[in-house]
Amino acid sequence: MLPAAWPYYVRLFVSFSLFLVAGVFSIVSNDLSFLLLPFAWILIPVIFHFAVTQTEQLFWLMFIMLPLSTELNITPQLGMDFPDELLMMLLTGISIVKLIHQPKWFPAGLLKHPLFLVLTVSLFWIAVTCIYAAEPVLSLKYLLAKAWYIIPFVLLPQVILQSRNSIGKMAFCLLVPMLLVVIQSLLRHSFYGFSFKNIQQVLAPFFRNHVNYSSMLVCLLPVAWCAWKLTPTENPKRKWIFYGMLIGAAGLIFAYSRGAWIALLVGTAAVWVIRKKMMGVLVGLSTLGVFISAAWLITDKNYMRFAPDHDRTIFHTNFSEHMAATVDMKDVSAAERFYRWIAGARMLADRPVTGFGPNAFYLHYRPYTVNRFETWVSDNKEHSTVHNYFLLIALEQGFIGLVLFCALYFGMLLHIQRLYHRFQSRFYRTVSLTVGIVLVMIGVINCMSDMIETDKIGSLFWLCLGMVILITEKSREEKEMLA
Repeated sequence: MLPAAWPYYVRLFVSFSLFLVAGVFSIVSNDLSFLLLPFAWILIPVIFHFAVTQTEQLFWLMFIMLPLSTELNITPQLGMDFPDELLMMLLTGISIVKLIHQPKWFPAGLLKHPLFLVLTVSLFWIAVTCIYAAEPVLSLKYLLAKAWYIIPFVLLPQVILQSRNSIGKMAFCLLVPMLLVVIQSLLRHSFYGFSFKNIQQVLAPFFRNHVNYSSMLVCLLPVAWCAWKLTPTENPKRKWIFYGMLIGAAGLIFAYSRGAWIALLVGTAAVWVIRKKMMGVLVGLSTLGVFISAAWLITDKNYMRFAPDHDRTIFHTNFSEHMAATVDMKDVSAAERFYRWIAGARMLADRPVTGFGPNAFYLHYRPYTVNRFETWVSDNKEHSTVHNYFLLIALEQGFIGLVLFCALYFGMLLHIQRLYHRFQSRFYRTVSLTVGIVLVMIGVINCMSDMIETDKIGSLFWLCLGMVILITEKSREEKEMLA
């Protein structure tokens, strides 16, 4: 961090003095962390220079680290996903500096896209809900986190992913680390006989639980399929991609996640939906189904029919029993979802306009729960939320926030279908179809979970938005070229 123009002996003296002072403080305070200061003094200028001059390399590194990152708790209240979230922050900071110094660096096509307009309005509304939030500090943290997810995954792809090779490189950076995680998980799991009971402990430190793991895995399987589909038959890499897909499928089976299995089935069906131009019908029927179901549950308190038996609602260590309990509505995870969904719906009814503010559910849902639905895991030691992302958006950002998110999500689905049918290029048609499949899978997963705020799924969701905008520009270029 010393100016290079300073004489060598001055820089040496200052560096030695810093090392000496850090050593004295370390001995006096009995805290070895002071000894990190001299290393930071040496490394920070190197890291800063690399970040500024090699932004694209950081971009690839971020994708490599997505499947490999772990949750790091800095304090009991403050945590982050390390190191991928740190890379997102770094890329966000560099991008903001570049925009200030080189305004023309900002992709012009981004501002013109209607989905970017919806995203901008949505962010503005989140800022409004932060003003009325029950937990202003946590809500502000949520808004900041949105920035360092959106800039790397929505804005930067418009700059960096300009060629087919770069899109392929991005897929490679995601798939290879995920394959390594799956292989090590399967190997470790084999020592436990692939038992359902032990799946959680073989995923550390890369994934918190089997739901996060299976969700990211199932969303990356279409990406692997896309890579396999676009690799020429005579290329020897094609068979290795196929072998990787088989390993990924095995990992998904032994993850024992019902939600991911359903997402795979619905994602497969989405191929037919997109090809037949039925996405609008699917979106309409799904929305209508939600409204009808909600109206029926509310009428005469029909939701009380699903109240569990507290003593018979248990977690099964045998997967067959676990599935049977799910069908009989005696599985603890299903019962706990009803417990939180009811609380979430009552919170929404209490604050329908601005909601409780982002990140407020956990601290405020207890008074809104119904004791009849309580289970033995309702103490919620994991501090997890409502287990339905659409409901979470509604109760924390109000009905306006829900409408804006749905406009963004459904708009992405309809756009990608239109792009699939517009392209002449086999490459971009396949990429469009893949993005559509992943988006449908993310929607299914988030009907039973709320994972768009996690690094593993949130990154893929925002990347899908970036890809929709990027592919729109590629479609326009193709149209001009063929004209």
